[in-house]
Amino acid sequence: MRTFSNITFAVFGALSLLAPLAQAQTTLRLSTYVNEVDVRYSGFKKFAELVGAKTAGRVKVEIFPSSTLHGWSEGVDAVLGGVSDISWMPADKRLPCYRATSLYPMTVDMSKQIELDAAYSALMKDEAAKVGLMPLINSNYSYDQEWWFKKPGTDLSKLDGKLVRSIGPLVSMMIETWGGKPVFIAPKEVFQSAERGVVDGINMGVATYSAWKLWGVMPHMVKANLFYGNINYMINKRKFDALSAADQSAVMAAARESEVWLKPQYEKAVDADIASAVKQGGTVTNLPPAQRKAMVESISNKWKAEVDKECGADMANKVRALFSKNML
Repeated sequence: MRTFSNITFAVFGALSLLAPLAQAQTTLRLSTYVNEVDVRYSGFKKFAELVGAKTAGRVKVEIFPSSTLHGWSEGVDAVLGGVSDISWMPADKRLPCYRATSLYPMTVDMSKQIELDAAYSALMKDEAAKVGLMPLINSNYSYDQEWWFKKPGTDLSKLDGKLVRSIGPLVSMMIETWGGKPVFIAPKEVFQSAERGVVDGINMGVATYSAWKLWGVMPHMVKANLFYGNINYMINKRKFDALSAADQSAVMAAARESEVWLKPQYEKAVDADIASAVKQGGTVTNLPPAQRKAMVESISNKWKAEVDKECGADMANKVRALFSKNML
């Protein structure tokens, strides 16, 4: 009996040590528009692994790819309404400064991308908090946000009435400035639109373009390098604030480490996608540096009033100062 009692108490003692770990777990549902072929999906998996490890399993991240939880423009409502806990934020009018600056006309010094993204998110933190959100993961697409057309060698500055897929207000203004007509199409719908001739051109990131197999229907790329692009994944602030201080720090650290881990993987994958497409008959037209500089300056000057209006003069100046330090 004594031996049985000793064993029983030992087992119960061990279980009591494990019980708090299981009971304290919080699940964070991360919604993304990227599919499982996209290299960025690996970045989200890395984030989930790091969160689990850093919180000893107290916080678990579940990833929902391919816009399975909500549509392209519904990120704010999805996170505030509990459909997801972490989502990409579109150009939503409730985040006016983010809407005007998360995609911005400039040539980015990619060697400083991680630091630039962190500083940019810090500037957007107060605006997000007013809505009930908090910036968490920077999904930078400055490296690969480009243009595709049906025919090779298209002059981007002379679109001559072409219907071109846009992702937001800045791109729409650019398309109109260059003589085209912007058309908004969600990522999942672009393939059919291109195949059916609904659009003559597409603005999109290479990673997304390749993951959705679009090179086969519109294979001619203009590599312009005209943008700072950062689709920020924000978390429900109440849910984040409900975590312990240790777990908050762990989740934030996991986000930063996953960004650092993903950057070289992402750029390598983008370069490989372009090289593969060229081998299969695609073309890449590089925008001459002088033309790029002139186009960026022209669009930046036109966009200045929008940034001032949406951010307010003080924040607009802070954003522009940050970007000017990180331009090529």
